[in-house]
Amino acid sequence: MQQVILNNCDKAMPAIGMETVLSSRPGADPLETMKSALLEAIKAGYRHFDTAFIYQSEKPLGESIVEALHLVMDISHGVGGEDRELQLEYVDMYLIHHPLRVSETIQKLPVPKEIIHALDIKGVWEGMEECKNLGLTKGIGVSNFSCKKLEELLSVAKIPPAVNQVEMNPIWQQKELREFCNAKGIHITAYSPLGAYNTIWGDNRVMECDVLTQIAKSKGKTTAQY
Repeated sequence: MQQVILNNCDKAMPAIGMETVLSSRPGADPLETMKSALLEAIKAGYRHFDTAFIYQSEKPLGESIVEALHLVMDISHGVGGEDRELQLEYVDMYLIHHPLRVSETIQKLPVPKEIIHALDIKGVWEGMEECKNLGLTKGIGVSNFSCKKLEELLSVAKIPPAVNQVEMNPIWQQKELREFCNAKGIHITAYSPLGAYNTIWGDNRVMECDVLTQIAKSKGKTTAQY
């Protein structure tokens, strides 16, 4: 699998990763469903998994890793407490999930506006840098940061972010942000490359795009495959 060299890490990151938001079919055990999917992904060659506290997937991911101890996992997006669930001594990439903070623990979306507050970027990033210095993570980065927020972070960072994980797909290509990150040596990681199909926060514009559908059919592929 293709790998990407990052600016503050001593190892490469697999270019393709697997999201691990917990969900399941009606009547199925969500934990067992997720664990089964993860084990199959490991067998298929996946070595890059994305998790966060709000995803509720740390436990099945940790159990899957334990069952595949002979493989080295790349885990990202941890938010407080994951190491207990994941049963790991360190993660390979640790990200700030959003450039904001919340005053209450959240485990589902949408987040009430009244509990959302400004983030102390300098203070939080110092904590991220300390995690790296202590060996708790091999690399540090951010998610959902705009050019403006990245500029603010870079002005105080001793260790620049290796990654900025953002929503990006053929309909929302984020050209300005990609150019900014490329100039600063920050790797862009795209989530929801097929759009946010049937979710509470997105829409179906990618999968239902007539242009993409026509191109895919001409290639003998589905829209997702193309």
